[in-house]
Amino acid sequence: MKTADRTTASDSTVTTGRTRPAGRGVLRIGPWVAVPVRRATVVAAVVTLLLLCGAAVATLSMGRLGIGLPDLPSALAGDATGKNAFVLNRLRGPRLVVAIATGAAFGLSGALFQSVTRNPLGSPDVIGLGSGAGAGAAAAALFLPDVLPVAVGALLGAVIAMAIVFLATGTGFRSPGRLVVAGIGVAAMATALTQYVVYAVERDKASALTAYVNGSLNARSWEDAATIWTVLLVSLPFAALLARPLSVGEMGDDLSTGLGARPGRTATSAVVLSIVLSAGAVSVAGPIAFVSLTAPQIAKRVTRGGGPHLVLSTLLGALLLVLADLTAQQLPLFDDLPVGLYTMAVGGAYLGYLLLREWKRPS
Repeated sequence: MKTADRTTASDSTVTTGRTRPAGRGVLRIGPWVAVPVRRATVVAAVVTLLLLCGAAVATLSMGRLGIGLPDLPSALAGDATGKNAFVLNRLRGPRLVVAIATGAAFGLSGALFQSVTRNPLGSPDVIGLGSGAGAGAAAAALFLPDVLPVAVGALLGAVIAMAIVFLATGTGFRSPGRLVVAGIGVAAMATALTQYVVYAVERDKASALTAYVNGSLNARSWEDAATIWTVLLVSLPFAALLARPLSVGEMGDDLSTGLGARPGRTATSAVVLSIVLSAGAVSVAGPIAFVSLTAPQIAKRVTRGGGPHLVLSTLLGALLLVLADLTAQQLPLFDDLPVGLYTMAVGGAYLGYLLLREWKRPS
């Protein structure tokens, strides 16, 4: 009897959450949101934020047209004039602000998608969103060049691709396996359409379209920055609400259902939010590859813990894209290469590392 009483008391403590594993805590935002956090995650987030600030300063200050470090504080305070005003307000300022929000949106989107699919190689790119956006941009440039802006065409292409995937699965976004299979098929068809358009249009238009299809931050404006920041800020509260259900969902559908969670509804909500974030990012910068794939995986390896890592993936996505854009601007070997080509190179190398690591692991 004493043993049974001791066991019951222990179970009650675990259920009510009065004791937590070492290194864990809960970040509460109002009475409705409680996000579980780990000390390693907090430290990694702070370090990532500091690195992001350093990369942002380097973006504004490096190069022949950069703002000198002594003048940078006053320029950011609104006292920029002449060349500094041009660099901050037209040349690099909007580009940097767009890069931060776009990378953050891609990183958060990838974390949501990988959490519900439980696939470390999963991202919205896999289900055809990026390819659909590229096809939409290509179709707008070829068939409606003076009617539909390329960015709007990209957004419509992404929406149409996701609608086709939704219908093709037969279960909407609730089945991760069917979602990936249908997405691969849609991505292949969309890529074929894009390549046809690139070869069909005139050479000057094709070069501009190729830059957009690969993902580019050239000539971004404050309007682009307002668009992506609006999408990101509206999506963040919904992502916070999904943090706990996603953490519970990683235990498996049966166990999470027993704990009162609804894995089907959580998966659908996470995929829809992931699509919204990716579509918003694609509409202002094109389908920049591999940021949504690599940011969540780096977050998991830095913290060495489970969970969706939504906050850290968001910060790492922003850092990765800002660093890639800084390389695109300052690397002397190539001029005006789309930033998406640099993320492809980094993402391809990272995928090779993962495959080699899995190949060496004992079966």
